Amino acid sequence: MKAQKPGLHPRNRHHARYDLPALCKETPALSAFIVTSPAGEQTINFADPEAVKTLNQALLAHFYQVKAWHIPQGFLCPPVPGRADYMHHLADLLAESSGGKVPNGASVLDIGTGANLIYPLIGSHEYGWRFTGTEVNAEAIAAAQAIIEANPGLSRQIRLRRQKDPQAILTGMIHKNENFDAMVCNPPFHDSAESAREGNERKRRNLGQQTEALNFGGQQQELWCEGGEVAFIRTMIDESRQFAKQVLWFTTLVSKGDNLPMLYSALTAAGAVKVVKKEMAQGQKQSRFIAWTFLDEDKRRRFAARAR
Repeated sequence: MKAQKPGLHPRNRHHARYDLPALCKETPALSAFIVTSPAGEQTINFADPEAVKTLNQALLAHFYQVKAWHIPQGFLCPPVPGRADYMHHLADLLAESSGGKVPNGASVLDIGTGANLIYPLIGSHEYGWRFTGTEVNAEAIAAAQAIIEANPGLSRQIRLRRQKDPQAILTGMIHKNENFDAMVCNPPFHDSAESAREGNERKRRNLGQQTEALNFGGQQQELWCEGGEVAFIRTMIDESRQFAKQVLWFTTLVSKGDNLPMLYSALTAAGAVKVVKKEMAQGQKQSRFIAWTFLDEDKRRRFAARAR
């Protein structure tokens, strides 16, 4: 029997160990990156950026029917199982306002969708959700658009918007009379380029990596911003007040649990009616997202009824 990864959401497709023969059959290029572990098992070298990228291609093709997925060199290549967990826990949150049923017509705003487009790809396949992805980087948005155009059917589920103001997050991305059931975000969590380099160095040491390349990649705006994730999320919280009646649930990943008290204080000051924390885990890695709304329970039910 295949071992299971602890902590993943029950609906996550990635509980079992990777079925490398099946993935190689789906994506033959993955075969070139198969190595034998010290325990004598087949695996891939997770310290190799190309191996990680090709594994993502195989996972997206095999589990989510994304047959063409390419990102430019150096852009963030996120681990699929953990990103899928975010979508499944978000589905549970949305179901709470929809009579216990996950809405299949939900509209989701993805802040900083990146070149990888990972949340829209998973969320649209798993739940039929419609996504609007925002992005400040021109090369990233071009790569994301290329993924949409290369996969039939995605253009009906995913659209992109360029954020032209690098200081803004939500402002300009939510149009008048436009509503979203949820907002998702993977914020930059480092507070400086030096901090990002130090994080890169720690990860390389842990993986036994000899090259300077980061295995999961990442551009500056994907990895760090002035003040780190606390500053970024505080700005997001402040801007979210402008759209209190247009978004049911604002959500964002929070990489460090120690940052939660500061963010909770910001949410209280902003007037959030309800705040929820969803804990997630993939193996030894712990993560979480927080969600907040400015709508009371009755208004949340009425808002959610629009997506049914």
